[in-house]
Amino acid sequence: MFKRIVKSKVVTLIAGFLVSTYIRLVHATTRWTYVGQENYDALAERNTGIIFAFWHNRLLMGANVRKQTQKRVFMLISAHRDGEIIAKGVRPFGVEFIRGSAANPKKRFKDKNGASALTQMIAVLKNGSFVGITPDGPRGPRMKAQIGVIKLSFFSGAPILPTAYSTSNGWFLKTWDRFFLAAPFSRGYYVGGPPIEAPTDKSPEKLEEKRQELEAALKMVTATADRLAGRISPEIPEEHR
Repeated sequence: MFKRIVKSKVVTLIAGFLVSTYIRLVHATTRWTYVGQENYDALAERNTGIIFAFWHNRLLMGANVRKQTQKRVFMLISAHRDGEIIAKGVRPFGVEFIRGSAANPKKRFKDKNGASALTQMIAVLKNGSFVGITPDGPRGPRMKAQIGVIKLSFFSGAPILPTAYSTSNGWFLKTWDRFFLAAPFSRGYYVGGPPIEAPTDKSPEKLEEKRQELEAALKMVTATADRLAGRISPEIPEEHR
């Protein structure tokens, strides 16, 4: 009975409303500084699609990217119930969604709409829209970029902008990704790193090089955001701080 209640549409709606309300509260009561704005501006001038990449534990305030552009903004969301809560929480900000997730090697025959999601993302990027994606989501390993986002960049031709945010007040939750819950009444920092151009060679070696480049860039922008906010993320190696 408890499981049915937790999975009900009513609970999902309430949870989504609470997420949306909390995002608005944090954003409205935080003094935000944008670092690396020139990296975004340089890409925006191309008038092409952009892939915004950020770690899964920095997902909460990602919806505010929508306020920085008139373009359509999509996010890749898991078909799982948790993904539905996130979708309902950020939909009021004007974000659209593409459903799907990476294949689970333990359930390789279970359809996760991965192929369909990839096709949709390629299409919207080629149409000039933006796509937000967590390279280590939805199940990890934490802060380990998967190759899928690099393949998306190759097939769409869209560059990747590594991004992160941090706030002076907040908590790292004891979840698989050490989710960062930003707190209201903070100093906040959005950081955008130098863009990673789409690979032109789809050989495994070249794709792996780009994957490693993205992973290092994401650790760097996350460490930068944390440092500016006066905190240190324990998951990021010292060489990236």
